[in-house]
Amino acid sequence: MTQLLKDKNVIIYGAGGGIGGGAARTFAREGARVFLAGRTPESLEAVAADITAEGGLAEIDRVDALDERSVEEHFRAVVSRAGGVDVSLNLITRGDVQGVPLVEMSAKDLTTAVVNGLLTNFLTARVAARHMATRGGGVVMTVTSGSSRGTAPMMGSTGPADAAVETFLRYLAAETGPSGVRVVGLHTAGVIETLTREKVVEVNGGLTDFDPEEFERMMAGMTMLGRMPRLAQVADTLAFLASDRAAGITGTIVNVTCGLVAA
Repeated sequence: MTQLLKDKNVIIYGAGGGIGGGAARTFAREGARVFLAGRTPESLEAVAADITAEGGLAEIDRVDALDERSVEEHFRAVVSRAGGVDVSLNLITRGDVQGVPLVEMSAKDLTTAVVNGLLTNFLTARVAARHMATRGGGVVMTVTSGSSRGTAPMMGSTGPADAAVETFLRYLAAETGPSGVRVVGLHTAGVIETLTREKVVEVNGGLTDFDPEEFERMMAGMTMLGRMPRLAQVADTLAFLASDRAAGITGTIVNVTCGLVAA
């Protein structure tokens, strides 16, 4: 079978993270030339090394995806080097705060993730959509947790942040669709390969005794399939959505939660 993303140029913001790295490796395996963007060169270099060791094409750039100038300059540089960008995928962290009742949260803890999530997706999607419209097509993508559709308590700023990003993407899809630009998202939550105690405590300080195996059992019991999605499944779905085989999909969020979220 032909590779899903053969000869595609892809920018992944937050490519040094768990899902970002998994997506980058899969995209490269599917034939894409991946541009790994982030603020931590060491983590980007590790992902790039894995990709090149398998014969893939990867380049790294230090980019602050919350800074307008940084995003714009980097995008222009990638276009200059590659000739164009086919896919833009934003996976940067937003500064979510969970584990605190809403009525006890500070205004900053609630709004940081909302503002960061909306701002970074606006900056990266805007520059990509402008460029893609002139070329007659392209794909803008992001990942959220599906919390905008849920009612679980103690999710803090995650639900409002997801909702803000998803609403922006839906309207962007409506405006850019006539130019051939597709805008798609993906819901996932609890991808165990990406969860470390340090990452979980950073978001939810109340889980100081976090046990990955116990967490996975608990979350799996809440899903329709009785299991949690694996990183490979998330990355494979992203690769499909980025490919021409998903040419009829836009303005929607694809659910890869194993039924944790009913949507």
